[in-house]
Amino acid sequence: MKIAIVGVSGAVGQELLRVLDERNFPLDELLLFGSSRSAGLKYVFRNKEIIVKELQHNADFKGVDIAFVSAGASVSKEFEQTITRYGAMMIDNSSAFRMDSDVPLVVPEVNPQDCYNAPRRVIANPNCTTIQMVVALNVIEKLSHVKRVHVSTYQAASGAGTSAMLELEAQQQQLARGEQATVSEFAYQLAYNLIPQIDIFTDNAYTKEEMKMYNETRKIMHSDIEVSATCVRVPVMRAHSEAVWAETERPLSLEELREAFATAEGVALIDNPEQKEYPMPLFLAGKELVYVGRIRKDISNPNGIAFWCVSDQLKKGAALNAVQIAELLITFSKNDKNRDF
Repeated sequence: MKIAIVGVSGAVGQELLRVLDERNFPLDELLLFGSSRSAGLKYVFRNKEIIVKELQHNADFKGVDIAFVSAGASVSKEFEQTITRYGAMMIDNSSAFRMDSDVPLVVPEVNPQDCYNAPRRVIANPNCTTIQMVVALNVIEKLSHVKRVHVSTYQAASGAGTSAMLELEAQQQQLARGEQATVSEFAYQLAYNLIPQIDIFTDNAYTKEEMKMYNETRKIMHSDIEVSATCVRVPVMRAHSEAVWAETERPLSLEELREAFATAEGVALIDNPEQKEYPMPLFLAGKELVYVGRIRKDISNPNGIAFWCVSDQLKKGAALNAVQIAELLITFSKNDKNRDF
């Protein structure tokens, strides 16, 4: 198994290295690619030093089985054919191909079967906020069809990359010293603040991030579900949080909801409000699962439920989901000898 990572020097690329190692992913050779600025850097993986190559339009991907790509949408679009030309399966972490009809958009706990249909040899990794929400919504969908969702997100600095995390840390230190906070990664100071805008606004006054949650959820779940989102950047380093209100076709009891969440794949239930136990990003950064709590009936809607969920944006929201897709491909090829992923 020959694996490549494109964009290895970024936050998601570094997380990919950790996740591949943590999950003992089966590989014989690992190639690392980056921009001209990253070329020549060295990273150690499983006690072996690997030098980063500059991403170019050449034959470097010959023999590669799976390429994890996390270098931005423009790079993904430019290098798609270079990466897939020799048969590599490209698992892309950008927004470049997510809504293309011939590119599956996959969350393994929700729609693993979609991996079978990737005619361009490209599988898209969804947006981080969408991933954690659909993992939770899929649990409810199995009980009763989810018709409508309202969601407010509380998105950590990690969602904007390493430089944003460093800026938040620097701002906190500057303010503690009584200095002016340096602002470059966001429109406003993030420390001690909330910014109710992630990505640019569209014609309908929703941001692109909010519209991703609408469009991607419907594609992943193969559903007519309606989603209205408000996405907010918060001064948290890692792990996104979401407050979700869902309307189902039939009323659901708290007992069946808790039992479903407690036994669902990829979900952990932390829901003991009497003991002040609920998911919080401070304690869940670096964890693999989607953590659900504060489950309650929506007092404004007899068919409504509300819950709170937290998941690490770099882990499940990016790198882990991509690696789980690759693991699915390996399982499919083992189980179906007539299929080569």
